[in-house]
Amino acid sequence: MTDFDDFDPASRDGLATLARNMAEHGAERDAPIRTMFGLLGDRWSMLILLLLDIASFRHAELRRLLDRMSAEGKISQRVLTLKLRQLERNGMVARSVSGDVPPRVDYALTPLGQGLLDEAKHLLGWVQSSRARIEQARADFDAMED
Repeated sequence: MTDFDDFDPASRDGLATLARNMAEHGAERDAPIRTMFGLLGDRWSMLILLLLDIASFRHAELRRLLDRMSAEGKISQRVLTLKLRQLERNGMVARSVSGDVPPRVDYALTPLGQGLLDEAKHLLGWVQSSRARIEQARADFDAMED
């Protein structure tokens, strides 16, 4: 446990609690809390989940949709494959392969992925409702920098 004696008593308990929670839930590099927040904050995963909330899609369809809808530019085939594999590994996305020739591979949101997306939509709603205040804070900060 980290020693917080050099901080004021009002902060000490909160810091100790935070340190305990981090040690218990996020000590390993591959801990779910770390990987899930990493996925939520990366360039593509949220948009992939939002698209799969609408319907199941094939890899090429997802790529075209991401290219059309993202402000990030185009996603490479390799990056999309890596993102889908990360989401699949964490139980957010299911990959199904048909018996057709050639095989058809579809990606769909799992119930676990739907649960994550439902929570993330609350955060998106907060961002949308706070947009004016966020933009004002940015403008105020940028004005101080000039």
